[in-house]
Amino acid sequence: MIEIYYASSASGMVKQFAQRLGRPAHDLGDREVRRSVPDGPWVLVTPSYKTGNPENDTIPEPVRRFLRNPATRRRLVGVMGSGNRNFGEHYQAAARTIARVSGRPVLFEFELQGTQWDVEDARAILDELDAALDATHRG
Repeated sequence: MIEIYYASSASGMVKQFAQRLGRPAHDLGDREVRRSVPDGPWVLVTPSYKTGNPENDTIPEPVRRFLRNPATRRRLVGVMGSGNRNFGEHYQAAARTIARVSGRPVLFEFELQGTQWDVEDARAILDELDAALDATHRG
């Protein structure tokens, strides 16, 4: 089963979303989690904060630190992003940047903490990924 690693701000919106996905969810705000290496495939759920300041990096520092480990990066399956449409062109900037740099897909984008339907859609995507990985390992 693909596990979730997430970064969340003080608002806790990304944490709420990650915990509603119904699978192990690890908080990158926890130092021990950031220093760990996932045992298998995992998906990143990250917020974007950039609001137009070119000096303001949109990728949360806990995510940057976690992705420094090559084994962690190899096991990354894809990225889900939380954003705020008020950020305009910077909406989902973190998820899109990480996907581009890692060569992994943006699996899902949602606004703020996501809706019930967003959670259902994200769960379906994760279930499809689990099935595809199972088929690959069996075949």
